Amino acid sequence: MSEEIKCDRRRLLGTAALMFTAGQLGMIGSVQAQSGKTPPAHQPAIEGQPMRPASVHLPIEGELPSLSGATGWLNSQPLEPSGLRGQVVLINIWTYTCINWLRQLPYVRAWAEKYKDRGFVVIGVHSPEFAFEKDVENVRRAVADLRVEYPVAIDSDHAIWRAFKNENWPALYIVDTQGRIRHHHFGEGKYEQSERIMQHLLGEAGIGGIGHELVAVDARGLEAAADWGSLQSPENYIGLERTEHFASPGGAALHKRRIYAAPARLRRNHWALSGEWTVGKQAAVLHTANGRIVYRFHARDLHLVMGPATRGTSMRFRMRLDGQPPGAAHGMDVDDHGHGTVTAPRLYQLIRQPPPIAERQFEIAFLDTGVEAFAFTFG
Repeated sequence: MSEEIKCDRRRLLGTAALMFTAGQLGMIGSVQAQSGKTPPAHQPAIEGQPMRPASVHLPIEGELPSLSGATGWLNSQPLEPSGLRGQVVLINIWTYTCINWLRQLPYVRAWAEKYKDRGFVVIGVHSPEFAFEKDVENVRRAVADLRVEYPVAIDSDHAIWRAFKNENWPALYIVDTQGRIRHHHFGEGKYEQSERIMQHLLGEAGIGGIGHELVAVDARGLEAAADWGSLQSPENYIGLERTEHFASPGGAALHKRRIYAAPARLRRNHWALSGEWTVGKQAAVLHTANGRIVYRFHARDLHLVMGPATRGTSMRFRMRLDGQPPGAAHGMDVDDHGHGTVTAPRLYQLIRQPPPIAERQFEIAFLDTGVEAFAFTFG
């Protein structure tokens, strides 16, 4: 898998594929490249005045490619473009540890439910970033835990990813009833825009009863929107291939088991290891109990993608924030005393600060050996 293929956690790329007449969809604007701290622009309609575009031009971006590259399917028999003709199709390319997709998921889930009896189909394409995301049982568990009930194509070989010439997670592709891609969007946001386009294509196909109301979601936990105004820490990988700002003295040694130490204090967005670890290209594996990861960050939320290096094992951890138990700042995967357990490879929410949001020093100590840590994300 190419090094350029990455979860769209740092940058949100807009699309110029959509053209509207002046004044028609006021919330539609370009998504500018960001550094993970500013939300994509989307303004609501004027209260009480739903937006109904009179004339929308959606260019034809190409044909829906074959889905035959899927290595398996969940929630469905295999699907192909020929069998989807006559329906508007939303293709959502994702991977289950991507925080941007997790925050997009409530909208995709709501669209699938709202329009399922109106000639509309959602297909999730699970294209993995990390090696453990290629394991179909891990994907199956994530699909169940995250209440993904629409069809999911398992794209472990990235064949569908390549067929779309895709470059980011998450990605949305909206396909008309004739099997033509009419719009795409990369990254979070633009939910109103995407739903308006779906409504337009359904109306264009003569499917009635769609209306002009938009879905309303009550996103919580991992799915809650980021606190963009306070987010000053971008995603960072632990594997040596893509990490930044590693601060343990002497740097990291690729694929070598060695003892690391952590400075007493770090600069913002710098991190360090302590204890005996092996750092690989994608992740670091702990060999002795009480190994630590320390990170200085500025964000409401801190997440860590991690899991057992050996299937079926688990490891306890203890977390500190500025040297103290997190208290009210604990995330959903840790208690207020800072205790938690790694049981499966996934994204763990460890910190959710109540306001005011401040720069903090995070530390996680693993009481058992065998954890494999992949990436930090923030929100």
